[in-house]
Amino acid sequence: MNAERGPYRRRLLAAGLALPLLAPRLACGQSLPLTPECGGKPARTPPQTEGPFYSPRSPRRSSLVEPGARAERLVLSGWVLSEQCRPVANALLDFWHCDETGEYDNVGYRYRGHLYTDAEGRYRLETIVPGEYPWRTRHIHVKVQAPGRRVLTTQLYFPNEPRNARDFGWRPELEMRLERRDGVRLGIFNFVVEA
Repeated sequence: MNAERGPYRRRLLAAGLALPLLAPRLACGQSLPLTPECGGKPARTPPQTEGPFYSPRSPRRSSLVEPGARAERLVLSGWVLSEQCRPVANALLDFWHCDETGEYDNVGYRYRGHLYTDAEGRYRLETIVPGEYPWRTRHIHVKVQAPGRRVLTTQLYFPNEPRNARDFGWRPELEMRLERRDGVRLGIFNFVVEA
């Protein structure tokens, strides 16, 4: 092997190996980092209680928006990643939250549903911004499971909410990154799970 080509070849191979780690960032057309933890060994997303309002066997759907809903729309997207920052394909995400008035549907499946990540570990959920209720800040419940692995149950929070600091469950590392565009809130959250 030519001595001059050896270092070049190693750099080219290293760049090729790094490409899957950059794919989520490039795919969404933004320059946001994958997750704050992806630089060394990332920490798993912290677990939280499922609370009293979980219902199993939710319908499979990527939109939880109900007919006639007047609440602000939320599009939540991101990736499910392993602790090695590799995208996890076909991971299950089961979401549930209250309506705009702070009420959960405990009979049916309003604002409840599950979906799976695509081949690149991406997910996208359309829903509404949930309301608050007396003892909780705005939040969304989620269960995440890589194929054949343990279920992570956690909650996602909205940044800059007045009730965050007083909420028993709020953790800053579980806040979504949010921006508003054309009257819709766009949220990003990347889950790191056992894979």
